[in-house]
Amino acid sequence: MADFTIRSPLSDLEWENYDNFRWEVLRKPLELSHIPLKDNLEDISFHFMGIDGDANIVSCGRVHLNNSSEAQIRYMGVDSKFRRMRLGSAMINKLEAEALLLGAKKVTLNAREEAIKFYESLGYVVTGPYESDIEIPHSSMEKILF
Repeated sequence: MADFTIRSPLSDLEWENYDNFRWEVLRKPLELSHIPLKDNLEDISFHFMGIDGDANIVSCGRVHLNNSSEAQIRYMGVDSKFRRMRLGSAMINKLEAEALLLGAKKVTLNAREEAIKFYESLGYVVTGPYESDIEIPHSSMEKILF
């Protein structure tokens, strides 16, 4: 596994780089415009980024509470050059740990079709289809936390 750390962005420049990374890994491959991936939950969410030994962002993820017992993971992504190196699993573990600290008993997410097996390997189950704003197939998934 690559040498990396997972933490929240700290400076204005790190926030800008984090936002750009989210677009690079999640929207640019779909040829979508460079519009920051922001919603009305940004300020109440917990944001994390994986950083390699050269201080490059290699993964990202966000978690927020939907209600007092349910958290949701969004904007989860790993740089394509760093996939299959357990960075995604480490990011999910960090997001789930934060969800537990917030009191969540369950985590939900909406996975692109190509990511379903990854999430299933971490204990998530498909609960139904999800219609995304980018009009590509997604499935809603959830996991009960212990």
